[in-house]
Amino acid sequence: MMKHLLLFIAFTLAVAASRAGTVVSPNGDFQLSFSLNGKGTPVYELRYKGKTLIGESAMGVDIHAGYNLKQNFELVAQQTDSKDELWQPVMGEQKEIRNHYNEYLVQLKQDSTGFRMDIRFRLFDDGLGFRYEFPVQPILRHFIIKKEYTQFKLGEDYKAFWMPGDFDSNEYPTNTSKLSEIRGMMDQAKNEGLACQSFADGLAVQTPLMLKSPEGVYVNIHEAALVNYPAMVLNVDDKDFVLSAQLAPDYEGNKAYLQTGSVSPWRTIVASDDARDILASNLILNLNEPCIYSDTSWIKPCKYIGVWWEYFTGGGSTWAYTDELNIRIGQTDYTKLKPNGHHGANTEHVKEYIDFAAANGFDAVLVEGWNEGWEDNWAYMKEHIYSFTKAYPDFDVEELHRYAAAKGVKIIMHHETTSSVLDYERQMNDAFQFMVDHGYSAVKTGYVGKIIPRGEHHDGQWMVNHYLNVVKTAADYKIMVNSHEAVRPTGLHRTYPNWIAQESARGTEFESFNGNRPDHTTILPFTRLMGGPMDYTPGIFEGDLSVYGNNKAKLSTTLTKQLALYVTMYSPLQMAADLIENYRKYPDAFRFIKEVEVDWDETHILEAEPGDYITIARKAKGKDAWFVGGITDENAREAKVDFSFLPKGRKYRATIYADAKDADYQTNPKAYTIRTVKVNSKTVLKQRLARSGGFAISLFPAD
Repeated sequence: MMKHLLLFIAFTLAVAASRAGTVVSPNGDFQLSFSLNGKGTPVYELRYKGKTLIGESAMGVDIHAGYNLKQNFELVAQQTDSKDELWQPVMGEQKEIRNHYNEYLVQLKQDSTGFRMDIRFRLFDDGLGFRYEFPVQPILRHFIIKKEYTQFKLGEDYKAFWMPGDFDSNEYPTNTSKLSEIRGMMDQAKNEGLACQSFADGLAVQTPLMLKSPEGVYVNIHEAALVNYPAMVLNVDDKDFVLSAQLAPDYEGNKAYLQTGSVSPWRTIVASDDARDILASNLILNLNEPCIYSDTSWIKPCKYIGVWWEYFTGGGSTWAYTDELNIRIGQTDYTKLKPNGHHGANTEHVKEYIDFAAANGFDAVLVEGWNEGWEDNWAYMKEHIYSFTKAYPDFDVEELHRYAAAKGVKIIMHHETTSSVLDYERQMNDAFQFMVDHGYSAVKTGYVGKIIPRGEHHDGQWMVNHYLNVVKTAADYKIMVNSHEAVRPTGLHRTYPNWIAQESARGTEFESFNGNRPDHTTILPFTRLMGGPMDYTPGIFEGDLSVYGNNKAKLSTTLTKQLALYVTMYSPLQMAADLIENYRKYPDAFRFIKEVEVDWDETHILEAEPGDYITIARKAKGKDAWFVGGITDENAREAKVDFSFLPKGRKYRATIYADAKDADYQTNPKAYTIRTVKVNSKTVLKQRLARSGGFAISLFPAD
């Protein structure tokens, strides 16, 4: 603590001594320098362990009517602060999180206009967060953000794990290349058959962006606390290796409509020379506000199954009740239409899932395709697509409510909007009341296609406000939200823990299109999951979809890699996504899915290299039980599991689910072995993983 105190005194004196400031992180690894250059432009520089990590980078924004908050500033005041506290998330990867930072606030005034803008920096032991603040002032009140000038000057040709910058989709596969190679790969990267695409201007990539320097330093750039502001992508200068912010526009090309008293999201830089530290970082969570709810007893982790994967297998099951396409919600009488005979969300079929959930200890059953409108869900062309309170004739809401409650199982509501967002907002309160009346405590929302109101983007300010409005409104009804196709998360689940999970990336459904690469899930924890938990929907045992008839796709993993994903892909909401029949075929492997927890007291990153491999150990919340998951890319490898995370002097029974010797994701994906051994904190296990393989371990006290 004395070292930390001396460092804090040192940075306070440095700030006070000049118009510029130098701030150090509590452990001294990071050093931030701020100044105004010759044009009065705010610039910052970030050093890591004595070497420049981010070179001198410009800051500022353009606002409407030809004004900018970019240059001609004078530094009128500066303040320092420090905080070291512990807080407990409602659900999370650790029971307790340390929030320890040194803060530097600069207050700027523009000579030419008198406009004021503040920049707040927080330097943690794992990186930096900074944001723009627009204080209340007499000569500026309402204004429009036209452009943001935030830069990240890398100065070297980093290895990057990137997707095309797109304001409407996060469902691209991740590419791995040097920054200098992105331009030559971009056209092919954009060539994806997605439901909606709106590419950013110029050469741009999505955040979170994972990078690795030629010297082996890992850097992750993203944002935290995205509220009332558009999401950020990064323009790439592939000559000087400078990244710069580009914001999602509205239909007029404006970025954000703000009033003084507002703040921007935090721009975040997480860095380390050990990849494990990137996955262990809580910087983004710490930059979000504490939970706003006084009562969180209704927010609970959830493990579920559902009527979902069957729609992707090619076996014929559909969301739609009838083959009639000329549907008008509120006018069409479904009781007079001929059923198509393959509607998945029917009462008897859902009861089968409820029975299976009850028998195997699952909390809930997701049912997609229960409500009127799926036959004619024409995105962007039709505004009133669905009813969120009227079920199809073969889906008995009252009976299923009674049946599920008697079995101790919840049903998860599904609200696909097909991006007709205005209509969803009109129905939202009625829809949530309908959920309360019929025993639903969680909803999966969806935003496939182009947005209505027309001209808005999934990542724009209007939609960012919509997603949060859904979460806040749901809280009024004590409902948890799992949003799909939404803007990527930025740690807001700390403030609003009923935002239990998001998709916002390329999930398991793309396996049914032959669309995920073996390295996909070794990258996602370093990119998409930096902002929050992902509803990835793992657990597919039957990876050859040709067995169902009309789909020739094959899974990109072995069976035991699917088990490992329950540990390596954090979410307090986890689905066993495969069909019931496949779990019945492999009851010994299914045992791990039944046993694995989804909420944790401790997390230990044992091994990690983005794009190659990850091994993680986690302790179950409030239980003496541990789970380990390890995965690899297209290369077979040997993992090293050091059990020193276990309590000393205790023995545990470890059940190891592993790839068999002849396992291979392309030729023999379902070959696995299960063995049980006793381990303690001194045990070191070497475990072979097949190509795109994995292993999972459950650990319970040996006594």
